[in-house]
Amino acid sequence: MSILTAARVKSEMYKKGITQKQLAELLGVSCPYVSDIINGKKTGKKAQEHAKHIRKILGIKESGE
Repeated sequence: MSILTAARVKSEMYKKGITQKQLAELLGVSCPYVSDIINGKKTGKKAQEHAKHIRKILGIKESGE
């Protein structure tokens, strides 16, 4: 599974008008945890599941990274 790139995620968040706080609320996790996932500081199984959900929310295709 590919890792989210911070620039891509932030770009898509901006385009869709979604804040990191809103993303965290959608995932049911904290803002710092979302930040860690986006910035690659969290890479475990649970973080990968959240990364997959982030991609789905933002419309980022896994193969395009």
